[in-house]
Amino acid sequence: KVASLTLEQKVAQLFIVRPESITGVDTATQAGPATEEALQTYPVGGIAYFQKNLLDPDQTATMLANVEAYSEEAVGLPLFTCVDEEGGTVTRIAGNPGFAIENVGDMADVGAAGDPAAAEDVAHTIGTYLHDLGFNVDFAPDADICGDPAVDVMALRSFGTDPQLVATMVEAQVKGFASANMLCSAKHFPGIGGVAGDSHEGAIVSEKTLDELRAFELVPFKAAIAADVPFIMVGHLSVPNATGDDTPASINPAIVTDLLRDELGYQNLIITDSMGMGAVGDVAPEQVGVAALEAGVDIVLMPEDFVATYQGVLDAVHDGRLTEARIDESVQRIVKTKLALAE
Repeated sequence: KVASLTLEQKVAQLFIVRPESITGVDTATQAGPATEEALQTYPVGGIAYFQKNLLDPDQTATMLANVEAYSEEAVGLPLFTCVDEEGGTVTRIAGNPGFAIENVGDMADVGAAGDPAAAEDVAHTIGTYLHDLGFNVDFAPDADICGDPAVDVMALRSFGTDPQLVATMVEAQVKGFASANMLCSAKHFPGIGGVAGDSHEGAIVSEKTLDELRAFELVPFKAAIAADVPFIMVGHLSVPNATGDDTPASINPAIVTDLLRDELGYQNLIITDSMGMGAVGDVAPEQVGVAALEAGVDIVLMPEDFVATYQGVLDAVHDGRLTEARIDESVQRIVKTKLALAE
């Protein structure tokens, strides 16, 4: 299948973007001729939808069905239709006035109850209502370990402060999402719980060494990998004592390739956290995708300027900085995951 795609189509597959990034509309709430044309030009790997895009069940189901058809038409592949639906404070559907869907609550409470079967059930519930609408990727569960609940921005989103407990809950949710035919993503590797600051705003740094990460932050991710999690999302955390420099994890080969791919043996899809966030720093739009791919990432999520970032990757292949074999390696993982969706 990969062999039948052009270089441009392959590079487009490496991106998951907001619908507005390819259509140019202010707020996308339907998929019609403009979307069809956009996907012919930029057949991206996936589209991530936010609450403003999702008005009610009929509108959402129609939009997602259309966009899937346009992707098949453009490249003969399904589209990753993605959403952030963790439960609690991070939902796009539950609690959205257009949908009569109850919020499952904060993962902090699910973790505090300590019952893996209940955690699995929560994921199955979320996965089922998302799948019924036409989504196939949920950027959950959160595998971060909470630091001090009083100040940690992840306090409500994390299952708790104990690595083993978080690992058990994450593993249960990976199974729950799988049982609902929903691809899921453990996040935010190598773990942004307990770190001062918010990566949406600016740089976040952990002073931990690699051994400290292995003993603590990585425990839930190892559990997710053991459960065959389809995606792992890499955060924008800098870990200078573990990697020797301040490069954010999402574009750092020491984290993406050496640690996640090689040491932990993870073979499925590696995606960055949103590349529109402040923590990515001052990497130019045309370089940010190249940097992520050089680090070993498969999918670049929501770059600030998609067209510039896409073009930057194409240019890097043309001038030899990235090989087409490197692009193919990620596209093969993407296509394999997509073809399994269709089964």
